[in-house]
Amino acid sequence: MDVMEPTPEALQRKLYFLLEQLQEMARELPPKYQMRVPIELLSGLANCLLNDTVFEIVKGLMEIQHVTEKHLFQQRLQIINKHTLEIQEMINTTTPEQQESKRNVLLRRHKEELKQADMKLVIQLDQKVSDQQDTLEKAGVPGFFVTSKPIEIKVQMYLLDFILRLSKMDIPH
Repeated sequence: MDVMEPTPEALQRKLYFLLEQLQEMARELPPKYQMRVPIELLSGLANCLLNDTVFEIVKGLMEIQHVTEKHLFQQRLQIINKHTLEIQEMINTTTPEQQESKRNVLLRRHKEELKQADMKLVIQLDQKVSDQQDTLEKAGVPGFFVTSKPIEIKVQMYLLDFILRLSKMDIPH
């Protein structure tokens, strides 16, 4: 089955619609972010969204992120469960006189282990952000590049939100 190519007029209507929606969304941003989302960026983004490829990429990245977050959360829960079992084991195998000191030693070790695990988790999440930035940059999505600057990441998060919101709209063809 042949897919009909949209007419130049239809593409123009879609582009105007996308740009209008993006401008509306950008106006809702706090002022310090509005100035980081100029009309040129919104125009480039609208152009980029004329075909559905970017919508599909963003949805795929979101699914991967959800799976990653669930996996990391499960890892953290396993550590907490292991710690709970160690405390229980210590209570079952020591006299009440020994329990207080052993409990304190275990709690200190558990706190340190959890801190180390959380630091690894944050590094993994930071890497996931970097991978997403790289993917979107390679796909030619305006506003995306690898960065670790919080304000730039926040702007990119707003742009992703715009793309997701647009993906749920009825866009004229």
